[in-house]
Amino acid sequence: MILVTGATGNIGRSLVRELATSGAGPVRALTRDAAAARFPTEVETAEVDLTDISIFTAALDGVRSMFLVPQLGPDVQLIERARRAGVEHVVLVSSITVQTHPHLGPAADKAAVEKLLEASGMDWTILRPTQFASNALMWASAIRAGQRVTAPFADTALPTIHPADIASVARVALTEPGHRGRRYVLTGPAPISARQQVATIAAALDRDIEFIEISRDRARPGMVAVFGEDAADAVLDVTGGDVEESLLEVHDTVEQLTGSAARTFAHWVEANITDFR
Repeated sequence: MILVTGATGNIGRSLVRELATSGAGPVRALTRDAAAARFPTEVETAEVDLTDISIFTAALDGVRSMFLVPQLGPDVQLIERARRAGVEHVVLVSSITVQTHPHLGPAADKAAVEKLLEASGMDWTILRPTQFASNALMWASAIRAGQRVTAPFADTALPTIHPADIASVARVALTEPGHRGRRYVLTGPAPISARQQVATIAAALDRDIEFIEISRDRARPGMVAVFGEDAADAVLDVTGGDVEESLLEVHDTVEQLTGSAARTFAHWVEANITDFR
């Protein structure tokens, strides 16, 4: 049995679909709202709030491999309960910032979960993706309303990754040999700036979208409202305020592990264009 936490998230929903169609064996998907989840019929759905350790423990019955999204619950206890339940292998979603910006609070938090998992005695695979293409959804309400889009560091280009590619790598790590004890940096196929992302969305909508670059200080209050103070400052650093060469580097890990080229930002926009209409 493969257990998927965060099963209705940007990565988890794609992973559940891939596992269901790959012949990987039984899959159990965890969600807080089973009625709204709408997973494939062959997937076992468990309604679980990961802050409730007793319910999580019951959901581990028969599980041998687990996909873990950190910070959905008390990670120390979640990892320990998984070990006690006989889980053999955990695939963890972390962040490239663990190695590029270890001084930032959110990166340090993810590094701490990595260390917990590595010390647990279970086999592990750690995925370290860069910026998600789905972060562009922060502009969706403005675009739907016909308003201008504003962003700092307009021309800093990062190799943004499609969450479905993270899911594809997770599926390979969960179901194929040779990935235990490995750490994988995951990026998209090419750097793309905020200005270029908005232009890509505008082209898909076949209409103009006004884009204005703003300062970090002006952008920060809106970011804090979405992410909280520490995470907002971290996002501002890694999207332009404190960028280093290793954060800009494109890796071909997705293609190497899945056999398919990493999806472009335009591909993500095409799949999610209704969110911007």
